[in-house]
Amino acid sequence: MILDCAVIGGGPAGMNASLVLGRSRRKTILFDDNQPRNAVTNESHGFLTRDGITPSEFRRLGQEDLKNYPDVTIKKQRVTEVHKVQQLFTIQTEAGEVYRSKKLILATGLKETLPNVKQMQQFYGTSIFSCPFCDGWELRDRRLAIIADNTHAFHMAKVAFNWSKDLIVCTNGNYILSSEQQDLLEKKGIHVYVESITSLVGENGYLEKIIFADGTEILRDGGFVVPEMKQASSIGESLGCELNEQGGIITDRIGRTNVDGVFASGDMAIAGPAQLVIAASEGHKAAIGVNAAFIEEDF
Repeated sequence: MILDCAVIGGGPAGMNASLVLGRSRRKTILFDDNQPRNAVTNESHGFLTRDGITPSEFRRLGQEDLKNYPDVTIKKQRVTEVHKVQQLFTIQTEAGEVYRSKKLILATGLKETLPNVKQMQQFYGTSIFSCPFCDGWELRDRRLAIIADNTHAFHMAKVAFNWSKDLIVCTNGNYILSSEQQDLLEKKGIHVYVESITSLVGENGYLEKIIFADGTEILRDGGFVVPEMKQASSIGESLGCELNEQGGIITDRIGRTNVDGVFASGDMAIAGPAQLVIAASEGHKAAIGVNAAFIEEDF
């Protein structure tokens, strides 16, 4: 059987794309390797009717929705290779299975590399987060730290300042702020610590203090990090999809890439971590793009 569309990536973008395709009577397989970037997150926020839901519960409910549509199949396998032969895509999984599809939606998301700080993983997702819009409300008016080793530290500090005025910036031994940026932060009462971080101290995932290499100890209740992002899969690049300066796959407003038949959605096209509602919306638009392509071909 030749599929109408293969969706690679089982996050909110991929699931919502599959939902729209199923409702459009398109033979679809959703490939989900169950490696979500937000697996460490205890709660997800900002999605109306689903505010505070756990990522695992969101995925479970999404997959339950897809079961209502007989044209959608979920394969819990990782796709290892995709090749385009004439007008069809040949898709191979890690289990050695091979599928063929007329269209392809990439929704494999991003991988993040956290700042190189000991114990970071112990607190990430509980009291240290990467998105103020997702978790700033829970940390409002608390003693917070921005931990970053790249030039996005300044922007993150400005954003986080909306939720707490008791804020410091830790660059972990990196001189990444200009003197003008540092002066502006200091005028707002945001002190910048350039010293390397020796350790993060706390219990059960809740930060209590930060210890620096010079012996300084600062009490903190949580904070935000600025991770480095990169594509979680190289499939898009292997197919010839063009990337923007941020490393995201370039698409038009309905998810079309420069490769005929290939659509991209979610974080991998935005090239930055997005809230669930935005990623789901991107998947919806990509599915509309696929339908638009089929309709134009039919007529």
